[in-house]
Amino acid sequence: MQAKQQRTGLRPASPQRKNGFARLLDFGRGAAPGEPRRRLTDASHLRAGDIPRISAAERENLVAGLMAPAARLSSKYFYDALGSHLFDAITRLPEYYPTRTEAAIFARHIGGISAAIGTGATLVDLGAGNCQKAGSLFGALQPAQYVAVDISEAYLRDAVDYLRHRHPGIAMTALGLDLSKGLELPDSVPAQRRLFFYPGSSIGNFTPEEAAQFLAGLRNQCGDDGGLLIGVDLVKPKAIIDAAYDDTLGVTAAFNLNALNHVNAVLGSDFDLRDWRHCAFFDPELSRVEMHAETRLDVEVRWPGGVRRFEAGERIHTENSYKYRLEEFNLMLQRAGFRNVQSWTDQRNWFAVCHASVR
Repeated sequence: MQAKQQRTGLRPASPQRKNGFARLLDFGRGAAPGEPRRRLTDASHLRAGDIPRISAAERENLVAGLMAPAARLSSKYFYDALGSHLFDAITRLPEYYPTRTEAAIFARHIGGISAAIGTGATLVDLGAGNCQKAGSLFGALQPAQYVAVDISEAYLRDAVDYLRHRHPGIAMTALGLDLSKGLELPDSVPAQRRLFFYPGSSIGNFTPEEAAQFLAGLRNQCGDDGGLLIGVDLVKPKAIIDAAYDDTLGVTAAFNLNALNHVNAVLGSDFDLRDWRHCAFFDPELSRVEMHAETRLDVEVRWPGGVRRFEAGERIHTENSYKYRLEEFNLMLQRAGFRNVQSWTDQRNWFAVCHASVR
């Protein structure tokens, strides 16, 4: 690297000139020996519309999680504007197999998938993100309406605006909603022919019990002629899963630690990201990936009206991602009230796309 810099005449960017993405990658990897410590406790990477106005109840839940003996943080705090961009980058990493494996399933089986679903549905995209997955299906499914739902509202609006220009014949709506609070669709979304689209194995972020309740709730909103198209990550060797959640470039580390920066913005806390490291691993017994932020040293975190001391090595649990066997997930769909479950997998059986209807 040093030789390349000398040849090109380029100098490495100073810490002050690095953008939020690069700085967060540094935080994920850890400071270089002798590098001065600095804090990133502001919300400078957020636009005003991206900073959520949390209610008193949400603040209470957030503080309760931080103060719990085993501290925890809702995974929804991953998704400020920067976190959404970081997740988009994660999906492009060589270690992160779910996105490209799911895309390959759609490419190979789109004929059978579209035949099972039909055309003219109202496509309700849950956790839509950049909307690219749903947009890639417009040609085959020809939805009458597209409803994109995501917690990061400003990021979502930009993505839907882009799709509108490419598909002017499809009515589109962007809804900034927190799915952890339940899903309530406005009256502008027709009750007929609803197809809920939940790709990327986001269902794995729920516990199995929560997932069963969530699926039953979707079934209730399907009416008499709706359905569900969902992606689910399947059990596979531990080494493959571990690498997907702890990539060598450090993007997942930045994504994880950015949740602490997001908490600083909404709670007024003073998490210093230099004090924390990314920790992720697959637990075969629980069939889930656990992600944590782990302290590098004894630290004290303050916020208005509260303080928590963390000892070196103590963790904040930030996410679970459950992996399923296909037969057990299909049974879960049936118990939620869905019928006619059809599944498509890749050749290695690493991932599955399932369609289920209500009749």
